[in-house]
Amino acid sequence: MARPQMLKLPEVLTEIGMSRAAFYRMRARGQAPRLVKLPNGHLRVRRNDLDDWLSNLDSPAY
Repeated sequence: MARPQMLKLPEVLTEIGMSRAAFYRMRARGQAPRLVKLPNGHLRVRRNDLDDWLSNLDSPAY
């Protein structure tokens, strides 16, 4: 079984077009994709967690 792809936070921020501060505000409200803290202290987001989060956003832009 393949390991899930882990994205660095700057990669996630670039993909979703959001600043780090805005991301952390959303995270504090429980509205951001789940972060995984690695043993070395670095933060990652699993690709499937980000994809699920994006597909479940409440209001699509038309």
